[in-house]
Amino acid sequence: MKEFYWNARVYYEDTDAGGVVYHARYLAFFERARTEILRQLDINQQKLLQEGIAFVVKKMDISYLFPARLDDMLTISSKVEQIRKASIIFKQTIYNQHKQLISTADVVIACVDITKMKPCGLPKLLVLEFK
Repeated sequence: MKEFYWNARVYYEDTDAGGVVYHARYLAFFERARTEILRQLDINQQKLLQEGIAFVVKKMDISYLFPARLDDMLTISSKVEQIRKASIIFKQTIYNQHKQLISTADVVIACVDITKMKPCGLPKLLVLEFK
């Protein structure tokens, strides 16, 4: 399955008073990396929303291994582990500029019909791109 990379810098707003990234900010880094995958594949989320399709986090398991700090350059890797009818399982990692593993996340993303807020099949284009 495909693996995607996205780089991000740690800004002051991401940190606590000691310059260490606040734990909830890792969710934002992981989320932005998954969003950037869709941009790389030229998949327009606004168009999908107009069609009544959205992606939601069904489950996320995060491990914090080493602190990221103010001004660090991070590389977020997002690997598609499994594609199901209505969901995608990602393995995501964050490394700092020293190639040190900072955090890992196992994420299940569900595709939902936003009018019913019930699972629906993944768009075919997305399935083809991720295989």
